[in-house]
Amino acid sequence: MVEFVTSEELRGYADLRSESERARIRKAANSRSPNGATFLSHSSKDEDLVLGAILVLEGHGAQVYVDEVDPEMPPYTNRETAVILKSRIRQSKRFVLLTSKNSKESRWVPWELGVADGYKDLGNIALFPSSDAPYNMSWADWEYLGLYHRIVWGMHQNYPKAIWMVLNQRTNTATELSEWLRR
Repeated sequence: MVEFVTSEELRGYADLRSESERARIRKAANSRSPNGATFLSHSSKDEDLVLGAILVLEGHGAQVYVDEVDPEMPPYTNRETAVILKSRIRQSKRFVLLTSKNSKESRWVPWELGVADGYKDLGNIALFPSSDAPYNMSWADWEYLGLYHRIVWGMHQNYPKAIWMVLNQRTNTATELSEWLRR
């Protein structure tokens, strides 16, 4: 059975690293070119979860881009921010949306997902659900989120042991996360 990663688990992945290693990983994701990278979208209120998500994704071969310290971004969000974000999403190979209960409150999260949906094949977009409990789906109240694959942990009929995978819930098929990132 598959499980959604909990917010506590994501925080725990980051806590296993030294402060200097956490800073290095964040700096790399913030300064990386989006060309061919995995764009990680998230609510600014989920800063404490981002590093854990980066660690999972990069541990499976991703080059993660996070827009927060992109030197071309204006100091305050405005029209130019939107133009740059559209360009960055278009340049990226994959789009991963770190979802949580905070995603609903963000003005940018649904907009970024919509932009990615317009530029990318559905197979190149995945939700990375983070919830309070492994089976809690309250973050998924938006009906359209059902369109997208989900990054989950667990066992699936195609895999005899627990792994990180990208799950298509509509067809009940899964691809190993590392394989999905390589495609």
